[in-house]
Amino acid sequence: MSIRSSGRRTGAGAAALAIGASVLLVPTAAGSPRAEPLPPRPASAVDASLLHRSGTHVRARQGAPALPDDVSALSWLVADAGTGAVLAAHDAHRRLPPASTLKTLFALTALPHLPGSGRHTVTDAELDEVPEGSSTVGLSADHTYRVADLWRGVFLSSGNDAVHVLAEMNGGWDVTSAQMQAKARALGARDTTVVSPDGFDADGQASSAYDLAVFGRTGLADPAFAEYAATADAQFPGGTHTDGTPTWTYGIENTNRLVTGQDGLGRYPGIIGVKNGYTSQAGFTLIAAARRDGRTLVATVMNPQWGGANAVYEEARSLLDWGFAAAGHVDPVGSLDPPAPPDAPRTVAADVVAAGRVDVGRPVVYGLSAAVVAALAALGGAAVLRHRRGLR
Repeated sequence: MSIRSSGRRTGAGAAALAIGASVLLVPTAAGSPRAEPLPPRPASAVDASLLHRSGTHVRARQGAPALPDDVSALSWLVADAGTGAVLAAHDAHRRLPPASTLKTLFALTALPHLPGSGRHTVTDAELDEVPEGSSTVGLSADHTYRVADLWRGVFLSSGNDAVHVLAEMNGGWDVTSAQMQAKARALGARDTTVVSPDGFDADGQASSAYDLAVFGRTGLADPAFAEYAATADAQFPGGTHTDGTPTWTYGIENTNRLVTGQDGLGRYPGIIGVKNGYTSQAGFTLIAAARRDGRTLVATVMNPQWGGANAVYEEARSLLDWGFAAAGHVDPVGSLDPPAPPDAPRTVAADVVAAGRVDVGRPVVYGLSAAVVAALAALGGAAVLRHRRGLR
């Protein structure tokens, strides 16, 4: 009898020892998953924190051209749009009013839901909230427009009237603002606060040279966005038939002077867009992208401090020129790629679940806390001690 009793104690002690001596697969309480520590990620060649520091950042190798000395913008950045590598930047995460460059984020958000093939009849209510002094393309209530024309009004004329109409079509002003905010976060653009989707000055509204570069780069990957952004001029409906086709038209030009070459600037070689802006609070802002020899660069310039209305274009030109010349001569100082998502908790293998070792009705993850391991080890030790006493 005592041997059989001791045998039962021996089984319990062995089980306890097995539990105490190893880290097992155990279910945690629902709602509080605990993940097994994972190996650290491989170290990145780029210091992600560098661009958050103030000042100018560039990692030049031997033979690299000097950065242009004529850039007065409060914040600027130049990056390789293909790889996402930031080649150089100045106060890249400084939060500033973006003006109409924010329309790039609006397009990223709403364009997938509002393709150019659609038609829409504009209402008075949709135009009532367009701010006084806004740039407009000239929409009229009770006219039916092709959605493609509305988008050309956004990209070429920077028309706030077109933005208001498209935002209402997208679910409303507040809905669109919230979607834009979510889109920015999903892209890793964390300096941007959306208050007014058209980019008009509003308390709290801000973005950064870094975020604008992210928006420009992302937009260029969408053929529709890229086509609108690169269009220099178009005919816009002055009157329309019920199907949206025009009864008469007038010409509109892209307000991005690097695209049109207006005011003596000359069209920038290889230019493919993207968007300019201006308000009294923001000053002049610009996202510019160009392609040469199979390489695409994006440059952002926010609020030059001297040089007049053309300074934003001249400074972007200088940064693009430098970026193309610096190919192969600089190391990245950052990346436009969004940060990797956190690793998901590891789940129990199917064979463990099938063996009936866990309750499949609860979230299950690998790992035990140190306190639990210690407690089980103590339990195992106590069981062995009782077993030994039972054998005496």
